[in-house]
Amino acid sequence: MTASKNPQKPHQTPKHRRASRHLKTQASSNSPFRAVLLMTALVTTLVVLFVVYQSIYATTGHPEHILTVDKGETYHSLLSKKPWSDAFLSSAFVTKAYVALATDKSLQAGNYQVPAGASLAQMIRILSQGGMATEFSLRIIEGKTVKELYHTLKTTDGVVLKVLTPPADGYSWTDVARDNKAVAQALEIESPNGNLEGMFAPNTYQFSHGTTDLEILRRLYQDQIKILNKAWESRDETLPYQTPYDALIMASIIEKETGIQQERQMVSAVFVNRLRQGMRLQTDPTIIYGMFDRYDGKIYRSNIAEKTDYNTYQIDGLPPTPIALPSAASIKAAMHPADTDVIYFVATGNGGHTFSRTYQEHQKAVAEYRAFMRDSNQ
Repeated sequence: MTASKNPQKPHQTPKHRRASRHLKTQASSNSPFRAVLLMTALVTTLVVLFVVYQSIYATTGHPEHILTVDKGETYHSLLSKKPWSDAFLSSAFVTKAYVALATDKSLQAGNYQVPAGASLAQMIRILSQGGMATEFSLRIIEGKTVKELYHTLKTTDGVVLKVLTPPADGYSWTDVARDNKAVAQALEIESPNGNLEGMFAPNTYQFSHGTTDLEILRRLYQDQIKILNKAWESRDETLPYQTPYDALIMASIIEKETGIQQERQMVSAVFVNRLRQGMRLQTDPTIIYGMFDRYDGKIYRSNIAEKTDYNTYQIDGLPPTPIALPSAASIKAAMHPADTDVIYFVATGNGGHTFSRTYQEHQKAVAEYRAFMRDSNQ
């Protein structure tokens, strides 16, 4: 048999085609891995940026205060010991790095006003611009006690202690008595039992840095006496008060019983009507005040039955001194009670009070209050 001159060769796949298929398969298998790497890198970048932001720009929990910078202190010593920011995921490393990069001059000694919530970036701006604090804000809240007032003065940056004892743990009413004595002597104030409760006007004040506690207390005392005397001169007739001090005591009770402006005169009317009728005031805040350091946040039946100088469930008339620092609004209400014959009131449970003329009405209001509280707790 004659062989073909052009025999056909067996079919073979080109090498470059086999290599192409191999590369495609390998790329396909690497795609999920690369996606994970990219996602990890993205998440890491976002976390780093978040940490940087939290460390530098996030507001903090620091209250408004005066920051005293002593001679020789540096930005690093003030801000880099720990993360300035107390925000979530803030970083001490970022803090140190930012302080090093953002400050290029020495720190000037002095007192600096730091606003509440100041971020690290704000702090560096305040310190670098040399914004010295010349004044500080002092907020005395109505309804607080003289004990709380003294504690505020002792712990406020910018106040220089002259008559009050230095701050210490476990500040008690025995300590308050010593402070009262020193303040009364310095300001020449006379009050029953040496208790200066209620004698200082609550408000928000501005004082220069370095003002003494005595200067501040003198200002607060003068303001309160001015408010009290002015209100006394325009008081309603036939009020059952013998002196302006009696009205101050009543104002402090009103202050503790309600924080609602529209209710102050009604609360005043209840207690004035009770005094006129010879009824005991029977107000819980007087029990609390008379317990002093023994008060643990609750009133028990034994406390109601206990006879103290202040417990108006057990004593007739007014307590011997105010039980808090009353506002000008409460002093005004004490001088101008509402024209009504109500002698009872009870909380509604939603912030206000129900006022009643008779015991039967009062019992109904009490039942409604208890039902409200019972339903609210379900």
